[in-house]
Amino acid sequence: MFDFNKMRTNFGTLRQTQVDGVNAIVKAVNEMQAVKNPIYLAYMLATAWHETAFTMQPIAEYGKGRGRKYGTNTDIDGSKYRNLPFTYYGRGYVQLTWLTNYKKMGEKLGVDLVNNPDLALDYDIASKIMIQGMLDGSFTGVKLSTFLKRGDRQEFVKARRIINGNDKAGNIADYAVKFLDCII
Repeated sequence: MFDFNKMRTNFGTLRQTQVDGVNAIVKAVNEMQAVKNPIYLAYMLATAWHETAFTMQPIAEYGKGRGRKYGTNTDIDGSKYRNLPFTYYGRGYVQLTWLTNYKKMGEKLGVDLVNNPDLALDYDIASKIMIQGMLDGSFTGVKLSTFLKRGDRQEFVKARRIINGNDKAGNIADYAVKFLDCII
């Protein structure tokens, strides 16, 4: 269960879209039955809070990959693809990038992300991409279980390596502590 009154105390006034985003992630966690640890959920919510600029909405990467190889018809290994009309810039709660990653995640979730990458912007699918990727280490090779045992701030700081090195790790750790307070 999630306490939105505590969330308002910890984060201030909430828009309905933020509530909807939190609900989508909590729902996906419950459906997937893979996350039994509230510490994991707190860190997932904190990551989504940061990665979506506090909107809690799955978003398309600002600039849509402009100036980055994944924003062209190039895959992670440098190979070119011309038979697909899409580029695989960041989408979702955690900015899934590269054709290879869309293909792998789509296979794991049973969703055709290759031929419809904008599905990664759907609440349910974006939630499942984030959850699956954080649990199995799809994004950087590092899993949530590597860092999160007690749910203290120091572990939350280290857990940032699951998504994006140490970028804003302290801020996200602070959010995770606040989100953990909201999980009942």
